[in-house]
Amino acid sequence: MEGSFVDVARLALQLAPKTRLGDLLREYPFLLDFLVNYKPEFQKLRNPLMRRIFARTVTLEAVASMGGVPFERLVSDLAEAMKQGPSEGPERRARREALKSIVKELHRGKEPKALKARFAQVLGDVSPGEIGKLEQELVRDGLDPEEITKLCDLHVQLFQEGLEKQAQLETGTQHPLTILRTENQRITKAVAEFHDTIHLLRTPKGSTNLASMKDKVSEKLEALAKVEAHYERKENQLFPFLEKHGITTPPQVMWSVHDEIKALIKDTRTALNFQDTAAALDKGEKLAQKIDDMTFKEEKIMFPMAMEVLTKQDWEEMSRARVERDVSKRAEGLLSLDTGELNAEQLDLILTHLPIDVTFIDRSDVVRYYSEGKERIFPRSPEVIGRKVQNCHPPKSVHIVNRILQEFKAGKRDVAEFWINFQGKLVHIRYFAVRDKQHRYGGTIEVTQDVTSIKALEGEHRLLDWR
Repeated sequence: MEGSFVDVARLALQLAPKTRLGDLLREYPFLLDFLVNYKPEFQKLRNPLMRRIFARTVTLEAVASMGGVPFERLVSDLAEAMKQGPSEGPERRARREALKSIVKELHRGKEPKALKARFAQVLGDVSPGEIGKLEQELVRDGLDPEEITKLCDLHVQLFQEGLEKQAQLETGTQHPLTILRTENQRITKAVAEFHDTIHLLRTPKGSTNLASMKDKVSEKLEALAKVEAHYERKENQLFPFLEKHGITTPPQVMWSVHDEIKALIKDTRTALNFQDTAAALDKGEKLAQKIDDMTFKEEKIMFPMAMEVLTKQDWEEMSRARVERDVSKRAEGLLSLDTGELNAEQLDLILTHLPIDVTFIDRSDVVRYYSEGKERIFPRSPEVIGRKVQNCHPPKSVHIVNRILQEFKAGKRDVAEFWINFQGKLVHIRYFAVRDKQHRYGGTIEVTQDVTSIKALEGEHRLLDWR
């Protein structure tokens, strides 16, 4: 038997608690004889009809229970039988090689539509575990992981019909995957709302009036951008456990797509800021589709694969690590933020080292905070804290301040910006409405920045150019 089929990673993948008996027997048909002689309870597998019904749905975890044998012992005995037995069955080997052949043709540029028909005829449905193994084997065959990333969406098109036929994955309320799947429900809703909003830009009115819709589109984009925290949770919590079981290529591919999505979020923001309707539509629609596809991959490939591969102990360790992180954060006085946690000292250092001046005004127009950087543009003193913001502006501009705040509170605007020449500097002043998750007004942030050197930038100076 080939070494790649008896190493720890492969055995972990094929002898996991949620592995279906039918999948194992298709790949190693000689295990049928082993099982019927292993325990009297498995004699029924000799009957083709019973075998077809029994093996299709029953997992190895259930097989161990039915045979009255500890799962770890069953796995050990099966692994030994696999090592001693012949190589994988010709039917299973032919199935896997045909699958690899089809995906390689896809990478060479063949149309997915033609390949899908052949896929259905030759291979039928495909399990998440097989897709993970396929990607690993393609890399071992010399395919660059970046090429898999580039064609990841086409892979999903190829496998989608088979994957959609899978039974719904069930996880308990305390299971680590439940958090990720609950986040996916929110992500799906955010994608739909964002897509519906940018679709309005395709109407004759919308195409010439992005300025009037900019705030609404930006709001939906920022709600969608919270997907980045979801991806970081996956990368830092789920991926390490998959890698521990030798599943490395699928996480690498997904991580690359995460980066593509983050870049699209940034590009869409830029298009909105420059009121470039064509770019906003192009980047925004690509973003919505990529996030939608990623959610499908998680629900139909990554999460079922994790359920197949990871053990009960893995899930318990993952849950325990999350609880320990939460306890540690409380003990250290950490503030839990949407995308991380900081203590008060770290937060203060960040705000005072940013190349901007920040002032926060609460919902009652009272100044509650200002940052004290090294080179503040407009001086502030501690006495400003607790004062009404109107009292911090000259009388001739108070009516404008009030108008801005009124529009922020009414939900008509989210941003007001100005730029002035001040002491030889070009100063950019922006006001941002602060809203909670229910879009209720919570105050205003004033951000002031010296953009003189930024305005003078030309060409490019990339990270690799740094000296």
